[in-house]
Amino acid sequence: MSVTAIATATPSAIGSFRTRRSTNGVSRFKMSVRSGSVSMAAAPMLTKLQQDCATPLPVIRNVVASMSDDIRAGLAVDGGSDLKMILSYVDSLPTGDEKGLFYALDLGGTNFRVLRVELGGKDKRVIAIESDQVSIPQELMSATSEELFDFIASALANFAHKDGNFPGKKGEIGFTFSFPVKQTSIDSGILIKWTKGFAVSGTAGKDVVACLNEAMDRKGIDMRVSALVNDTVATLAGARYWDDDVMVAVILGTGTNACYVERMDCIPKLQGEFSPSGRTIVNLEWGAFSKGLPLTVFDRDMDAASINPGEQANSSFNIFEKTISGMYLGEIARRALLHMAEEGSLFGKSMREKLSMPFVLGPYLFRNPTIPNCCRTPDLSTMQQDGTEDLHTVGSVLYNVAGVESNLSSRKIVLEVCDTVVKRAARLAGAGIVGILQKIEEDTKDAIFGKRTVVAMDGGLYERYPQYRRYLKEAVAELLGPETYQNIVIEHSKDGSGIGAALLAATNSKYGRNL
Repeated sequence: MSVTAIATATPSAIGSFRTRRSTNGVSRFKMSVRSGSVSMAAAPMLTKLQQDCATPLPVIRNVVASMSDDIRAGLAVDGGSDLKMILSYVDSLPTGDEKGLFYALDLGGTNFRVLRVELGGKDKRVIAIESDQVSIPQELMSATSEELFDFIASALANFAHKDGNFPGKKGEIGFTFSFPVKQTSIDSGILIKWTKGFAVSGTAGKDVVACLNEAMDRKGIDMRVSALVNDTVATLAGARYWDDDVMVAVILGTGTNACYVERMDCIPKLQGEFSPSGRTIVNLEWGAFSKGLPLTVFDRDMDAASINPGEQANSSFNIFEKTISGMYLGEIARRALLHMAEEGSLFGKSMREKLSMPFVLGPYLFRNPTIPNCCRTPDLSTMQQDGTEDLHTVGSVLYNVAGVESNLSSRKIVLEVCDTVVKRAARLAGAGIVGILQKIEEDTKDAIFGKRTVVAMDGGLYERYPQYRRYLKEAVAELLGPETYQNIVIEHSKDGSGIGAALLAATNSKYGRNL
C-alpha cells in the first residue's frame, strides 16, 4: 500500500469510539466520521521510517557476511567480536539410544518448570513426559541464594515424589538456567549476574549448580545436576533427538539467541582441546551483534532509555536483540506512532497519555517483571491479522490499549508502521541464521548447503506471529536462492528446551541408567 493511498483513504471510517454493550455482552463501538486529512502530515514520517528500516537484499547480505565474520572472530579469541561464542561443553548429543528416568529443571524467569522424562531407547523413544510449572513468590526474587534454591529444591522434591514415582537410584537433572553464567564444564557455571527482575543476594560469583546441589542436600533429595545448559542449547539437543540433521537452534521470544554444532578444530580458542566426537555446541549470544543493522531514531532513543542503564545505554550492546525480539518490537512501533501523533496529528486531537507509556504495545503475550502490570496481549500481531473492511480490530486495539481514537486513514498508517518494524526484525533474524549456515559451509563444503539441514526454532514470537514467521523464511529463501533453500528446513521445535535438558542429563549420565 502506498503512502499516498494511505493519506487519501476514504474518510468514512471510525473516528471516535464510544463503547456500548451488545445484546451478547461483547463490547461494540459507536462510530463517527472524521476527516482523513489528519493523517496527511504523518505520511512523510512513515516514508522516512520505511526508508530507515529497509532491508533490501544488499543490506541483509552484508548482515550475513558480518555475522559470519563475527562468529569466526569470536571463536578465535574471547572478546574477539560482539559475539561471545560461549562453549557449552555439550560434546555429545542425544542419539536415541538413551534409556531411563531423567529430570529437567527450567529456570528462566518468574516461573520455572520441572519435568520428568522416561526414555525407552530407539524402539520406544520418549515413553512418558510429566511436568509442573511453579511460580516464584515475589519476595524470593530479592531473597538470599539459600532461600531461593531451597524453594526450588522443595518444588523439585514434591514433583519427584508425586505418585510415588521417585527413582530408586540417584536421580539426574538437566538444569536449564537462562541467566548469564560463565560455564566451566558440562555441570558447572559461575553466575555473572541476575537479570529479569531478580536481585538474589549471595549468588553472584558462585557456581549455580553447586547452589542447587547444596539445596537438594539440605532437603534430603538424592538427585544431582548432570548437565547445565541454556534454553537455546537445550532446544538444539531436544530437536536433534528426533532429527539427526538439526545443526542450528534459534530462540525468538521475549529475547533471542542462537547456537549451532561446530567442529572443535574450528575453535582456535580451545587451544587443541578435543572430545571424542570432535564437535561441540557453541552459544553465540547473538543479541549483542551490531554490524550493518538499519537503525532508526526510535531504536536509538529506546536504547538510550534502556531498562538496564549503564549496560544497554551503548547502542552496540544487545542492539540486534532490540531490533528482532519480542520484548522490543511493540515499543519501537509505539515510539514511531507517538512521534507521528505529536508531529503529524496521526490521531487528531486524541489524548495521548496511554500512548506515551513505555511498552504499552506488545507484539505477543509476555510479562516483564520490571514494568508494573506489563502483561500485554498480542497487540501488533492482532492488528496485522485484522481482515475487516474498516479495520475495526485495529481501531479497538488503539482505543483500548493505546487510548487514542482513529479513522481508517490513520489505521492504515498504523498497520504500515507495524509491518515495517516486524518485516525488518524478521528479515534481520533470517540473515543471522544464514550467517551461521554460511560460516559452517565455508569451513566444510557441502556440510550445510549440499544436504538437508534443519534449523530448530522456538519462542513465542516465532510461534504466534505469522507475518514474522513468513518474512523470516522469505529472507532466508531470498539469500540462499531456490536450489540451496530447498535443502534448508526451518522447523518449529515447540517447548524443546525442557526435554532437551533431560536428554542432555541422560547423555552425560554419571551414575548409569535409571530404569
